[in-house]
Amino acid sequence: MARINVNGNTVEVDADGATPLLWVLREHLEITGAKYGCGVAQCGACTVHVNGEAQRSCVLPLDAVAESDRIVTIEGLSPDGTHPVQKAWVELDVPQCGYCQTGMIMAAAALLARNPTPTDADIDAEITNICRCGTYRRVRAGIHLAASQKA
Repeated sequence: MARINVNGNTVEVDADGATPLLWVLREHLEITGAKYGCGVAQCGACTVHVNGEAQRSCVLPLDAVAESDRIVTIEGLSPDGTHPVQKAWVELDVPQCGYCQTGMIMAAAALLARNPTPTDADIDAEITNICRCGTYRRVRAGIHLAASQKA
C-alpha cells in the first residue's frame, strides 16, 4: 500500500512499487488524462507534474514517488480549464487529433512556471513531446500566447 498526493488529495494505492505512475493513475485511480503513447518516455503523452517538474509517468515507478511529492495531472492543472496554457490551446485550436495534447499542455505549463518568457529556442529545447499530427508551430504559438496572458 502506498500513499501519494494527486491533484491535492492524498490517496492510498494498492499497487506494486514497480508499477509505473501512469498505470497507477489510469488503472487504480481512474484519472485518465495522461495517455499511454510509447512506454519508454519518448513521446510525452503521459506527462504529469511531480513537484512542479514535468515527468514522463510511463517510466516513473510508484516507489519513486513519496507521499510528500505533489503529483498534478491535466485534471488538476486548473479546476475549470482556465490555466493560461489551456486557454491558449483553445484560442489557437492547437490540437489536431488531440491524443498527445494533455502531455504537451503539462510540459508547456512546467516550462512557463520555470521560464515565464521563453524564446523559440527555449521552447524547442524544452518541449520534447512528440506530436504525430505535427502541430509544433501551433504548440509554440500557444506557449507564447500563454506567456503573454500570464504577464
